[in-house]
Amino acid sequence: MNSTYTHLSHFERGRIFEWRHYQKLSIREIARRLNRSHTTISRELKRNINKGYVPTYYPNIAQQKAEYRLSHRAQRDKLKSEKTKNYVIDRLKTGWTPEIISGRLHTQEKMVAVSHEAIYQYIYKEDQTLIQYLPRKHKKRRTKVPYRKKNSKIANKTMITERPESIDNREEYGHWESDSVESSDRKNGLNVIVERKSRLTHITKLSSKKASETTKAITKRLSNHPTELVKSITYDNGSENAQHEKINERLDTESYFCLPYHSWEKGAVEQINGLIRRYIPKRSDISEISGTEIYKIEKLLNNRPRKCLNFRTPYEVFREQRGALPF
Repeated sequence: MNSTYTHLSHFERGRIFEWRHYQKLSIREIARRLNRSHTTISRELKRNINKGYVPTYYPNIAQQKAEYRLSHRAQRDKLKSEKTKNYVIDRLKTGWTPEIISGRLHTQEKMVAVSHEAIYQYIYKEDQTLIQYLPRKHKKRRTKVPYRKKNSKIANKTMITERPESIDNREEYGHWESDSVESSDRKNGLNVIVERKSRLTHITKLSSKKASETTKAITKRLSNHPTELVKSITYDNGSENAQHEKINERLDTESYFCLPYHSWEKGAVEQINGLIRRYIPKRSDISEISGTEIYKIEKLLNNRPRKCLNFRTPYEVFREQRGALPF
């Protein structure tokens, strides 16, 4: 028996016809003579039988059917079922990536799971209108040039190099990262705070870039959580974080600061900022976006499955620690 499968040839189909139709040989005997599996011969006869007055297997017709199936196999529906297709399209439109959708499908017992590659193939080969919902809409990735903030003088900073390993390794809940998303006029924007272990996100609209506004936003959002789930906050060196000691006093937290121009050291919130920009592109005037719309974006992000959370959502992970969330 050949270890590597090959499709039946036109010659072999002719032998099957002769031995089965004229010599009345058994399927196993035909398989032995062709050095094929008997299941291969049985399947060949069943799928290519000509259902006329006297059902008969014809090699020429069988060959034509096989060639047609071979040429059209790449055009088969990639998403396996209408239910799966509707699920994929709906989640794409809410901002989920194909990888997240695929991972989530594998956790759903009543859904037919598909790979993220199958989703990409469906989008590009069968429904290109969905390309607009992918994270990258261009053929080539654009070089990301971060805006560098001017170094500001912030008193009594504890640098991130002194942050305990338990925080670095995300061993416990309650350690947050804070950052700002600027408006087009750089006069107002958003404060974004992210819990490092669960990736739970809070987004607050700011009326100005003053440190007092950022302090008010952080204090208000984090004071809703139990003290054991608010232990530290990591910032960058922007002037909006100058009142970090006041936040520590009110929330009983520790503060840590990234090294200058090392925004990647608070990667959790930087990644969330990238996702926010999918809903609020750069050069947008944030003052014209309502608080209701901001809350809607926050809710979408917290209900978004994450690969790093084994395709669970931040809400699901944080709720295990917090119980009912204060929203």
